[in-house]
Amino acid sequence: MTEFHKAERKKGKLRLAIAGPAGSGKTYSALLIGLGLGGRIAMIDTERGSGELYDHLGEYDACTIHPPFEPKKYVEAIRVAEDLGYETIIIDSLSHAWVGQGGLLDVHGHIADKTGNSWSAWRQVTPKHNELVDAMLQSKCHIIATMRSKMEYAQVEENGKKQVKKLGMSPIQRDGMEYEFTVFIDLDQRHTATTTKDRTTLFDGQYFVPTIETGKTLLDWLENNGQASPGAVAQEKPFGGPQEREARDGEGRSAAVPPAQGGNGDGLKPLFARLGALELPKETYKRYCYRRYGIESMTQLDPAQIAEQAKLLDSLKRPARLQSFRELLERIEADEREAIHPLPAAGAATGAAATTAALI
Repeated sequence: MTEFHKAERKKGKLRLAIAGPAGSGKTYSALLIGLGLGGRIAMIDTERGSGELYDHLGEYDACTIHPPFEPKKYVEAIRVAEDLGYETIIIDSLSHAWVGQGGLLDVHGHIADKTGNSWSAWRQVTPKHNELVDAMLQSKCHIIATMRSKMEYAQVEENGKKQVKKLGMSPIQRDGMEYEFTVFIDLDQRHTATTTKDRTTLFDGQYFVPTIETGKTLLDWLENNGQASPGAVAQEKPFGGPQEREARDGEGRSAAVPPAQGGNGDGLKPLFARLGALELPKETYKRYCYRRYGIESMTQLDPAQIAEQAKLLDSLKRPARLQSFRELLERIEADEREAIHPLPAAGAATGAAATTAALI
């Protein structure tokens, strides 16, 4: 007998996809959101260890998948992470399971070449794809999957002439994969996020930069029957707008927000000493900390945060880590300058994105 019951959303796990071109900040954003979700994080890395460059953001464990990128390797890694008690699994990146060496398109091509029938080859490929999708959807962990994006083109006819037109960025994965996720985020080269699919409705019509607070907001939605405030995401602006930045004094304080009492001036001296030894710009580093912790002054850092930064700066003794962090600071500085003195071409059409993108 068919029976109906009252529809009621149950506490669930996050299924989040983050897509973007190279350099858009997919791994960085996935880690920040994962840290906001809380609990232990496992990263499934297909990017030759690049996912381990961000351990200064917080603690997480990583395992590397090497070619061939068969879907069953992803499935096995997901199940091992579940058995080990991780709360969040970051798959960086899911695109390799589709277009990488040994991925589904590669397998399809080999079968098609052997049988001479491209259509029937999908009968062997599709079950492998479905197994991977099922492993993500049925996981007892939060799943954050990154995907590379490419420009999508289509041939259209205008005035009797055929032309090729750009349709926009498209994730490198099997068509329809975006429908499997609760939230699908697109990142651009300025690290600005928009959503092409959002069952939470938290991000509708918003331009934002993913932070730890984004993860916390999503967790609230998951655990509190969808009661997280939509405004929480829009307010993620640790640096404020250009006018607020211009009003800051040399220490980075806003006149409207007094510094916290009982600051840690003495604890900051060793940090700045390390900074000087590494020849890193002090003022840009301060802005990094403002963004990292959502503070208005370095004196608002608590002892745990100071210890975290000391660990980070000590890790920069490795040349590769130092170069990576130096590039991050240069990007912050460049975006700050552009936010205060925007290029004429930026115009009103991209005003919201330009303002928000300047936060990183």
